[in-house]
Amino acid sequence: MAHLLTGIRFVLAVPLSVAYARPGFLHVGLVAVLLTAAIFTDLLDGAVARRQGTASPRGQLFDHVTDCLFVAACLGGAALSGRVTAALPVLVVLAFAQYVVDSYWLHREKHLRMSAVGRWNGIGYFVPLVVLAAAPLEVIPHQAAVLTPLAGITAWVLVGSTVVSIIDRATAARRGSG
Repeated sequence: MAHLLTGIRFVLAVPLSVAYARPGFLHVGLVAVLLTAAIFTDLLDGAVARRQGTASPRGQLFDHVTDCLFVAACLGGAALSGRVTAALPVLVVLAFAQYVVDSYWLHREKHLRMSAVGRWNGIGYFVPLVVLAAAPLEVIPHQAAVLTPLAGITAWVLVGSTVVSIIDRATAARRGSG
């Protein structure tokens, strides 16, 4: 069941990344519903795996790979439409690759070695996507005029925190905390 939840997020990456690249491709309400579904599958898959006793390093890797692909694709779509910087999806992929290499090859672990900064970044990568999905809903008049630039600003903050995370992970071994 946990893999099914993760798989749903994997599948949702395609229509949502196109929707971020081409606003109007999907109805704004559908974008919000699909993004909400993706977030809920991310919140639930690990808990379901632990509850069912099926949690494993491979399942964790599947979850994290799916998260990386999902946010990188959706942020890439938003970058193509000019609403976030293209640096962010590139850095997401680089930070994830570093995470995997650091965990499995440098430290010879049999599971991913998480960091606090990386965890918060992983959560933060969803923020510009949520803001961009909410912007056109027009719950209040002209909210898109405020929320769309806010998503761009948030993306730049995440660029900074991702660079910090990459540097932190790269220097952790020298500091004796890796």
